[in-house]
Amino acid sequence: MLQLTNLTVAYDDTPVFTDAAVQFDAGKITGIIGPNGAGKSTLIKAMLGLITASAGTATFNGQPLSHMQKQIAYVEQRKDLDLTFPINVFDVVLTGTYGRLGLFKSPGKAEKAAAADALAQVSLSDFTQRQIGNLSGGQLQRVFVARAIVQDANLIILDEPFVGIDLQSETAIMAILRQWRDAGKTIIVVHHDLNKVSHYFDDLVVMNHGIIDYGPVAQVYTAANIEKAFSADLSAVLFEKEAAQ
Repeated sequence: MLQLTNLTVAYDDTPVFTDAAVQFDAGKITGIIGPNGAGKSTLIKAMLGLITASAGTATFNGQPLSHMQKQIAYVEQRKDLDLTFPINVFDVVLTGTYGRLGLFKSPGKAEKAAAADALAQVSLSDFTQRQIGNLSGGQLQRVFVARAIVQDANLIILDEPFVGIDLQSETAIMAILRQWRDAGKTIIVVHHDLNKVSHYFDDLVVMNHGIIDYGPVAQVYTAANIEKAFSADLSAVLFEKEAAQ
């Protein structure tokens, strides 16, 4: 279980959110939704220590998250990546083994076999020597999911993994996320497509410069919460469509 308590982040003394408190349960895929600029990615980066929080804590199974780095796999947004970096697909996946090797140790046969197996799981065995900048959006996301596979982490966080990718890649990634969920891992996905919320997630966090609500999708994905986070017009469109179905 990942627990955030009274997490506060501000940029230039302007709060992004204040006293955010939310719980992410093991064995669940939890989505985080909210409009652009709502603080979704900031929440993720603050809990991971990638940006400095003004206050608050993040704990995983009762321990500070900062002490649990080997238990965390993080797939950042594609726009934050340097796709010109001269590294091929296989070596990207292999970096997922580094955290468990220890200092001054290089990946061996076991780690390379794990990387090859992970690429097979995401149907990219034929792309091992491809430079990452020469991949489609869907292929690139599958590479980073393969890296998360070899990390064998208990907490997996993906920031907008489905933006700009093909349906085949999205389906393949969701299948792996469900396998992780069924294995008891804690999975968090920052997400943008509200039409797929009920299909993809077990739990949901609704944000707009703070936590509006969180919990099981059936309780949290409501017209009232979508109106608070987004707008009355969007809420009406989404929930009129659901009622018609």
